[in-house]
Amino acid sequence: MARGIFLMSTLLCVLGCATGEKKETGSWAYHRGDAASSNYSTLDEINTSNVTQLQTAWTFEIKDMSADARPGLSQCTPIIIDDVLYSVSAKGWLYALDAKTGQQIWSFDPFDGGEGGGTVRGVSYWESEDDKRIIFGSGDRLLAVNAQTGKLVDEFGNNGSVDLKIGLRDDPMDLFIALTTPGIVNQDLIIVGGRLQDLYGSPPGYIRAYNCRTGELAWTFHTIPRPGEPGYETWPKEAYKTAGGVNNWAGMSLDPERDMVFISLGSPSYDFYGADRLGENLYGNCVLALKASTGEYVWHYQTVHHDVWDYDLPAPPNLVTLNRDGKIIDAVAQITKQGFVFVLARETGESLFPVEERKVPPSYMPREEAWPTQPFPLKPDPYARQTFSEEDLANYNEESHDSLLKKFRSVRYEGMFTPPDLNGTFIFPGTRGGAQ
Repeated sequence: MARGIFLMSTLLCVLGCATGEKKETGSWAYHRGDAASSNYSTLDEINTSNVTQLQTAWTFEIKDMSADARPGLSQCTPIIIDDVLYSVSAKGWLYALDAKTGQQIWSFDPFDGGEGGGTVRGVSYWESEDDKRIIFGSGDRLLAVNAQTGKLVDEFGNNGSVDLKIGLRDDPMDLFIALTTPGIVNQDLIIVGGRLQDLYGSPPGYIRAYNCRTGELAWTFHTIPRPGEPGYETWPKEAYKTAGGVNNWAGMSLDPERDMVFISLGSPSYDFYGADRLGENLYGNCVLALKASTGEYVWHYQTVHHDVWDYDLPAPPNLVTLNRDGKIIDAVAQITKQGFVFVLARETGESLFPVEERKVPPSYMPREEAWPTQPFPLKPDPYARQTFSEEDLANYNEESHDSLLKKFRSVRYEGMFTPPDLNGTFIFPGTRGGAQ
């Protein structure tokens, strides 16, 4: 399992390097391909007519685990810069490989011989003339590594490391945060979110920008607003001191020409009960647009009000261009766990298609108050199934079907926004959702 990422990297190598194209088209410089998070390459040498002829070009076997270690799972999407592939193993080591041959150039152990581990989905790249760096998360640290030598950059933070626990709301000694999905680089800044525990006591998932040269904190955006900040009125007065979550774990996108960063935010904590956070809870479950250079608020669009279903936004916003009646419109497309696609004007955040606020079921949990309506986009059509009925239950034999039917009828289910209930709730789509 630990070496699977580099078997996949072989195909990426073919896609990115086969034609020897220039950096603009032959590289995969961002976690999702480009700043727009398009997951798309313009290279066309491999197509539907010849894809069946692909053969393994090379395989690189990772050997950073001890012989008796439990196999690990890497979720890292490599990046490719100037024919060099950068990726992180299941143990959390950073590797640089020749993307054409698979030969190792260097490896970096961020744990200095320690046990290691933790999910890392990608890395970020920054350069200024001959200064080239890989910036990535290792647990609760943000590290800068020289892209040519594989050594920590001493002038970044504290000997190459920034402690991500510092600067959040609470005592750093009591916090958990991990940068599982990489940040995005805008000029000399790297903008990051972070993964938090979905538990009471977790801090808010502030969005922060650090200087890529020095590691100094450049700006912070409070995803749970403080008094005097827009959105504060959507929470109880003291919630900013105790509520947590509203973090960006899925990634973000960048429009450098507009100096805007677009961020997909998760639900407040606790995920399934919000009696301590009554209200709409901005900026939970929002597409959030900020000025990338300063962190200044530009706009937001909330896809779930007062989330009690763990309907985090599960992927970064995609920056897309629409052609409507001959007019070109720059937009932001955000997928959701419910199977919706919200398509928003890039500069204003206004929906480009009709959205209905529909009445949804109330909550019967003690002290809970579910928000009475939720947004339903009318276009595009949902890309995933959103309803479930008794007819959909498995029916392999009469006995098992009767058992399932009895269980299904014993719990509450009134559509996708049925709140959690003391009698049990059938949640569909589930917390893994229509997309991840």
